[in-house]
Amino acid sequence: MKKTNISLIAFAVSLAFSAGAMAQTVTKDEYKTQKNGIAADYKSGKAKCGSFAGNAKDICMAEAAGLEHMAKADLENRYKPGQNAQYQVRAAKAEAEYSVAMEKCDDKAGNAKDVCVKEAKSAQTSAKADAKAQLKTADANKVANDKSTKAYSEADKKAVDARGDASEAKNNAAFAVAKEKCDALASDAKDSCLTDAKARFGKS
Repeated sequence: MKKTNISLIAFAVSLAFSAGAMAQTVTKDEYKTQKNGIAADYKSGKAKCGSFAGNAKDICMAEAAGLEHMAKADLENRYKPGQNAQYQVRAAKAEAEYSVAMEKCDDKAGNAKDVCVKEAKSAQTSAKADAKAQLKTADANKVANDKSTKAYSEADKKAVDARGDASEAKNNAAFAVAKEKCDALASDAKDSCLTDAKARFGKS
């Protein structure tokens, strides 16, 4: 399983480059060839999972599916580059990591599992919030480039709003994790934990 995890991380790193300005476009023929290659890799990845059992197999399958999903998004971005395509690359990475993390949570029980699930959802929320903020900022800047000085001002406002939305989403997700951790405590300790969490994340 460790080898598969490393592959997932390494591929995610490569996507970070292809999702940006360094992305290399592909021709229609290259697109078809690479798409078939992705399908073959996914089939091979699933076959390797057959050597595992139980939740280890589920994790392996989630990793194989995640790699396929990320590879497809990356290929689409290189075939038809654009801000939306770049967003899909980032979203695919968030979903892949979330699916694997959730499967790994099945190895835990009780509050440890609850915390694991909340942390997985928090990471997913944060990644998607950042991706949406980047998309909104890029779209606003594109509009500004096509219009007047007033548009630039509006673009700046949209960018600020987008970052604010992302920050709020991440704060709410992190608070949910903190609350879940408090559930492992009892009585006064739990109350104190919740009070501290509310103060830390600005909740009433």
